Order: sequence, then structure tokens, then C-alpha cells
Amino acid sequence: MKAGDELPPLTIPITRTLIVAGAIASRDYQDVHHDAELAKEKGSPDIFMNILTTNGLVGRFITDHFGPTAVLRKVAIRLGAPNHPGDTMTLTGTITEVEGDTALVRVIGANGMGNHVTGTVTVSLPREAGS
Repeated sequence: MKAGDELPPLTIPITRTLIVAGAIASRDYQDVHHDAELAKEKGSPDIFMNILTTNGLVGRFITDHFGPTAVLRKVAIRLGAPNHPGDTMTLTGTITEVEGDTALVRVIGANGMGNHVTGTVTVSLPREAGS
């Protein structure tokens, strides 16, 4: 791995099930993540994904590339455009720094409205035994 390397994009269909399941799994019972009518009453066109689900998908994106032994040291993300059912989010990443076995990856997750998530992930790869 070296600075400038790009990770292969990961495309994720945003389904109603993904949004609701992510909210339930992270114990986020806010109505805007599962009740379309209440979300509309609050000004949203539909339910939308919570940040914890987004954080999990960013982690998956990184470990899909670096492998199951990768250790996420820091995830610093910011949400932008919401992820609504029926959209698609494409995660892209670029390694911006490498120091020893640790890399800093700039991540962007874009959907039809713009950037849903932007941020950085610090990831370490354990050294092989005997090296």
C-alpha cells in the first residue's frame, strides 16, 4: 500500500430493509429511521439511514479491501446528503498517508443527492508472524 492508491469502489443499494435493520441493530429507534409517515411529518421525503449504519458500511468498505486482519484505529466521518430507500451509495477511497503498517484512507460515499458521507479511516495491518 502506498499514498495515492485507490480502493475499488463499493456500490450499496439503499433499501428500506437496510435502513430499518441498521437502525434496529444499532438500537436507534428514532422514528425517522423506520416510520415513513412520521419522517414525512418531520420534513423528510422518506425514512433515512442513521450514522451508525453508515459507520458500519464504511468499516466494511475498508476491511473488504484490506482483509479480515485489518484493524480500524480511527473512523472520523461526517454525514451530508441523506440515504433514502431506492437510492444507491458508492463508496470510494484513496490512501493519503502510509506510516509503517498504518494507512490513512480518505473515504467518500456518494448517492444521487451528493455526498452522503465523507471522512477518514486510520487502518493498521498486523505484521506477519516472524517478519
